[in-house]
Order: sequence, then structure tokens, then C-alpha cells
Amino acid sequence: MSNEASPGTGTATSPAGSPDERAGVGSGAPGIASYIDHTLLKPEASEADILKVCAEAAEYRFKSVCVNPVWVKTVKTALKGTGVLTCSVVGFPLGATPSDVKAFEARGAVLDGADEVDMVIDIAAARASDTGALVDDIKAVAEAVHAEEAILKVIIETGLLTDDQKVLACEAAVEAGADFVKTSTGFNGGGATVEDVALLRRTVGPDLGVKASGGVRSLEDAQAMIAAGATRIGASSGIAIVKGEQGSSAY
Repeated sequence: MSNEASPGTGTATSPAGSPDERAGVGSGAPGIASYIDHTLLKPEASEADILKVCAEAAEYRFKSVCVNPVWVKTVKTALKGTGVLTCSVVGFPLGATPSDVKAFEARGAVLDGADEVDMVIDIAAARASDTGALVDDIKAVAEAVHAEEAILKVIIETGLLTDDQKVLACEAAVEAGADFVKTSTGFNGGGATVEDVALLRRTVGPDLGVKASGGVRSLEDAQAMIAAGATRIGASSGIAIVKGEQGSSAY
């Protein structure tokens, strides 16, 4: 199972080029689209809402559409032939679910067609500095996801952790075989910051992806995150970002 860190090709690579090049500055706002997981995780989202997001993702050439597990089959069908990936979430948004249940949920998502799964860690274990529990939690999901050759992103919820705890969680993700670490759910306060993205990148090194999520609402925000080391952006303001406008969504 190779780690997918490149925004465009799905090939394992280190973040190449200068910070400006990684941020898509040279190619303008449309170059950012291939970094974006176009996201709709509101519990009240309807099928019409989901299909609208899929159509937007196909039009703007976003990297993926990220939805709750109940919508994975719908998204997979809607995106067929577009080249846009299907992404879902596990243990979302609290992470306070037994590991075997997270693994079951992840297995169901990938069997329904998810190419990528974003899981929330056991946040209490991270705050208690319980590395063993974190590794076991992530590894259970990683095995389920990788068995179907899908990608696992690990949400550490940076807004609830100290810097030492963020490092611990990232190290656990590396040990457990994750493909990405991700800053936030966007549902538990806080969100992505340049400082946290840089810390995650320093901790996991060049081979894992880093996803910045939560509060990324403009092209400037996205470019700053990518310059700090992000290889993916989770946002519901993707269209505003690629248009160089200011989004208003909380996620």
C-alpha cells in the first residue's frame, strides 16, 4: 500500500518544489482545485444537496467529494467517469467509538465505493498520552481500509490537543500505517492553522500526506496551508477558494 501524498496523481511523492509552487501560485487559483476534498458533512444534507456537490466537484476538478457514509454509494455513482474520488468519514465527529466499530464502519464505506476514509482518533487517548491505544485504534481502521486498497487519513483534532499531544498522535498514525494526518473535523472547535500544518509536516516527514481542514475559506488560506506543508485541503468553500473569493462556511 503506497502513501498518497500528491494532490493530482495519487502517486507517493514528497511535497515538491518551492512553497509558492506547492501553493499553486504560479498556475493561479484553478491549480488549487486538485488539492481540495469538496466536503458536505452536515447531518441534514439531502440527496439533492449531495448530487449538487458531486456536480460541482466534477465541474471544478476537485480531488474528492467527502460525505458521511450513508451517501457513499450515491457519490460513487454520481462521480463515475469524472476522475473525482469518493471520500467518507469514520468515527465522526467525536472519535469516541470502539476501534472495532470504526473498523467495521470503514470496511462498509470502502465496500460501498469509498476511495478514501477520514477517521477520527480516540481523542481521550491522545490527551492521556496513551500511544498504545492510539496505535491500536488507527491500525484497526488502517487494516480495514488498506485491505480494499483505499487511503486512510487520520483526524487528530488539533484544537483539542497540546503540541506534544499532536506530535504523539502523528507518531501513532505513522506507526499504525496511515497515509495522511489531518488537522480537524471542523465540528469540535478550532480548525486548521498554518502553525499546526507545519508541526504535522515536521512530525510525519515528507512521505505522508497532511490534510488541512476546518476554516479554510479563501484562496489565501489554502495557499498558506499548502506552503506550510499541506498536500490536501478539506473545505466546503472549495468553489469560493478556486474563484479567489471568501467562503462563509464554518467547515
